[in-house]
Amino acid sequence: MEPVFRRGYRGSLKCAILDWAGTTLDYGVYAPAVAFLDVFRRQGVEITMAEARAPMGVHKKDHLRRIAETPAVAARWRQLKGREVREQDIEAMYADFVPLQLACLGRYARLIPGTLEALADFKARRMLTGTTTGYTRAMVEVVLQEAQRQGYRPDCTVAADEVPAGRPQPYACWQNAIRLRVWPAEACVKIGDTTPDVGEGLNAGMWTVAIALTGNEVGLNEEEVAALAPEERQRRTREAAAKLAAAGAHYVVEGIWEVPPVLDDINRRLAGGEKP
Repeated sequence: MEPVFRRGYRGSLKCAILDWAGTTLDYGVYAPAVAFLDVFRRQGVEITMAEARAPMGVHKKDHLRRIAETPAVAARWRQLKGREVREQDIEAMYADFVPLQLACLGRYARLIPGTLEALADFKARRMLTGTTTGYTRAMVEVVLQEAQRQGYRPDCTVAADEVPAGRPQPYACWQNAIRLRVWPAEACVKIGDTTPDVGEGLNAGMWTVAIALTGNEVGLNEEEVAALAPEERQRRTREAAAKLAAAGAHYVVEGIWEVPPVLDDINRRLAGGEKP
């Protein structure tokens, strides 16, 4: 066998690739969840908020398929319509979903506390900022406009319909790296709040930080979280963190405000020759 030479990277992080809803804005990830509820309601099929949230993080058409494949939802569909869900049903629901999603995105686009401070920290480290999402380009443009009004201007935005396949495939992370001209992969950190986010980062060969409290796994907005008893908040955060850690996240934090110290630890590990 011929010897293989592998160059090691011992420099600092160059880029943070961030998710949108639940990570930097839309505390609790409400915009897509309420749109999925409405889409199935239009078909006469009621779904729960938990069912609407379960596949969060993937391309929105794939999300619809996964909801429809849920045994309880599939049973309700059969009872109402007398048949299984067909691909044309998914296409019809997606056609309904797109305008519903576009109409409500702006209402839920408030930045999560700590976002601007974290971004300032990234900039001080001379790190670039990219983004990935389950949203299409038309959807992400609405979110991007609202974010810019609040002072958040990422260096790169890649939408789900701009790559061969969505999360957990790594293409959107790689496309960010290409557009930003950042390499190697271990010089990048992916930050997001869903298990597909975690899978995307790991599959891209990047460090991966998962967001527990402000994201889809807890699924509550800022006011709802504030109303929780301390013990209940801890329980929900602990359960969310356990799920994200089990998906393979290198680190799990409550929110983006806890990311800067994690970057210090990743840089320490990189300097020691570690890889994701």
